[in-house]
Amino acid sequence: MKYVRLGKTGIEVSRICLGMMSFGNSREWELEIDQARPIVNKALDLGINFFDTANVYSAGRSEEITGELLKESREDVIIATKVYLSASGIRDPREKPNQIGLSRKLIRREINGSLKRLDLDYIDLYQIHRLDSNLPLEVILRSLNHLINEGKVLHIGASSMFAWQFAKSLWIAERYGLEPFRTMQNHYNLIYREEEREMIPLCKDQGIGIICWSPLARGFLSGRYSRSDEPDSPRVRSDPNLKRRYFHPLDYDVLEAVVELAQDKGVSPAQIALAWMFSKDYVSSPILGVTKVEHVEQAVEALDIKLSNDDIKKLEEPYVPHQIIGHV
Repeated sequence: MKYVRLGKTGIEVSRICLGMMSFGNSREWELEIDQARPIVNKALDLGINFFDTANVYSAGRSEEITGELLKESREDVIIATKVYLSASGIRDPREKPNQIGLSRKLIRREINGSLKRLDLDYIDLYQIHRLDSNLPLEVILRSLNHLINEGKVLHIGASSMFAWQFAKSLWIAERYGLEPFRTMQNHYNLIYREEEREMIPLCKDQGIGIICWSPLARGFLSGRYSRSDEPDSPRVRSDPNLKRRYFHPLDYDVLEAVVELAQDKGVSPAQIALAWMFSKDYVSSPILGVTKVEHVEQAVEALDIKLSNDDIKKLEEPYVPHQIIGHV
């Protein structure tokens, strides 16, 4: 395993972050704890020390599984979780007050719930799952800084937003002497590269750790789908965001370049997509969601796949600009 420092936190994390959204019981492709255990154990055996979940995943069940499976390794791992929606399991958070956003009340309730489910005294990285546009950034940062002062959180991070919003948050933190967001969890992969325009240059300039989500485009870049067939899988059937965000005709141009290069090198398309991600030194740890032990093994193997400049050019050439995806 290879390790990097996570932005300015001083923490060393594995180049792969294991996404724990796959573990729970709310959708047919999610795995309960007995199925998740060998995957997490394999990740630990291979040196992965960074794990990302959220209070809302499977209405909190993902955090429970994360806490149980990492209990014996607590001092050796970095655990991240997120807040924005309530873990109450309410299908539509607008049906009941105080179930969505970053108010001090919601954050206070959700951090206590996350700590209990994870069975932790503190969380290494606490991230806002999305930005609450109804609140001033100063209010959000002060609420999160209270958690740091109480010892419940070591570092704070943000997720998908516009670069100007993130830059504003950094300025506010500096102005008022607050702990800033140290990481950015943004949407980034071979078929969605809009982050290269402003967010990634901003993060590079400010020393922000980038832990991008959906590096395999929710499995689209695994090569299991083709242009000629109607997509079908447990994930497609239960995840409306998959078909909404991907499967556009021009996305297949990128996918076919990935598949062709994978065949040339004798590896899987997923490994090529990850190798491309690992070639970007500004990415600290892509967050990889898996449902099989071999997915973890293949991801670690991808760390050793070297892409030439010509390989990277071949993968990147078919890309066309996309509408912004993932900010809400």
